[in-house]
Amino acid sequence: MKKCSYFFDFLISHAKVYGFVFPSSEIYGGLNAIYDYGPHGVELKNNIKEFWWKSMTRLHENIVGVDSSILMHSDVWHASGHIDKFHELLIDHKDSKKRYRPEILIQEYVKKNFLNDPKKKEEILSRLSQSLEKKDLGDIKVLIDELCICDPVFKTKNWTEIRNFNMMFKIRNEKDLYLRPETAQGVFSNFHNIVKSSRMKIPFGIAQIGKSFRNEIIARRFLFRMREFEQMEMQFFILPEEEIKWYEYWKKTRLKWHLELNLGDKTYYQLCDHDHLSHYASAGSDIKFHFPFGFQEIEGIHSRRDFDLKNHEFFSKKKIRIFEWKKNYIPYVIETSLGLDRLFLAIFSSSLKKEKLKNGKIRIVLKLPYFLSPIKAAIFPLVRKDGLPEIARRIFHDMKIRHRLVYDEKESIGKLYRRQDAIGTPFCFTVDYDTIKTNTVTMRNRDSMEQKRIHIKEISKIIKEETGFDKILKKLSYFI
Repeated sequence: MKKCSYFFDFLISHAKVYGFVFPSSEIYGGLNAIYDYGPHGVELKNNIKEFWWKSMTRLHENIVGVDSSILMHSDVWHASGHIDKFHELLIDHKDSKKRYRPEILIQEYVKKNFLNDPKKKEEILSRLSQSLEKKDLGDIKVLIDELCICDPVFKTKNWTEIRNFNMMFKIRNEKDLYLRPETAQGVFSNFHNIVKSSRMKIPFGIAQIGKSFRNEIIARRFLFRMREFEQMEMQFFILPEEEIKWYEYWKKTRLKWHLELNLGDKTYYQLCDHDHLSHYASAGSDIKFHFPFGFQEIEGIHSRRDFDLKNHEFFSKKKIRIFEWKKNYIPYVIETSLGLDRLFLAIFSSSLKKEKLKNGKIRIVLKLPYFLSPIKAAIFPLVRKDGLPEIARRIFHDMKIRHRLVYDEKESIGKLYRRQDAIGTPFCFTVDYDTIKTNTVTMRNRDSMEQKRIHIKEISKIIKEETGFDKILKKLSYFI
């Protein structure tokens, strides 16, 4: 546990020092669970988005995109069930003034105190599960009292009663106006506009990347659980009788997509069926990833059936149906929902390494997949004299429109290599005295640290072939 905690602290520090992720509003003390993406973080994040978007809209001819607004009519959230059902349980501690989720209080207490008594542990967790199922808030509170669970800060048991807490952010001074808690409803409310304008036929999908907001009681674990986050979701509309076929298809397809990231052999749980389904779902599975704090959900695949479209038809008093093949029906929906920030954290945490070199020194290297790296290549002069910087800059300016490059001459070549290792740059090209004579440069590989000489004219081709999306998308297309 201490080793995991140390690595997580190291990861957060590295993300800040090297310009990936900063605490938001840090000069004013910051905000809990709100983060800003720095110069390298935004490049990595945009590359992840582009990979997902192209995987959806380029590889599937029947998937189109949309970008819906964050603010929507309040009836959207009545129809979706969020106003009535989007709740978490909440308990306050009167002395510390802190808020907790009571089920997590119990789970963490049991995990810590009943490690050597699995029978008692199972008994308590089973009782908790039954109380949650029955929505028996009184028994959950009794369980907290029976276990003598104290506030972690004040070590007292001065708890309030348990109550439901709606997780949507309501905008003050506006009647029933909320920040959206999910992106999916923008797809459903635009369903007919998209069908008519794109002339799509069942089956087809609508993809969207966008911000969502949730008033989390316990926002924690860096980028894993935040109040403002970004989702990459796709709603796939199908014939009702083909629900199982497409549900199984998208489970396999999304798992294949993740595994092609090559983040490690033991980083994924394959697919885990939900124990407790959301109010809109009839079936659900999670793809789980091994984060530094354990296996947790990274993407969910759900069958929403006709829950959303049927409700929007009822609340809007407008027909939201498909008319084709002499049939009039509301299609079913299979949803794939991936947290962009969670995927960023998964990729970043699995790529960050400390390696011991032959000389005994340690290098820190971010072994990102080449096609996701924020900087594709670095161009260096060996020394800052004798015309080498001018040649290196000319190479940089000739290729900067085609590739995301960096030029640097501020330190020794060894330190320049180490900095690029730390931000995940796949290749470094060094201009030296032989360049003047032969028009060749030294190419250095991030992962192997091997070096070889190549002609200047080969640089752009190598960067494109090794760091572009074509290779990985072509590989995925064989599976679809």
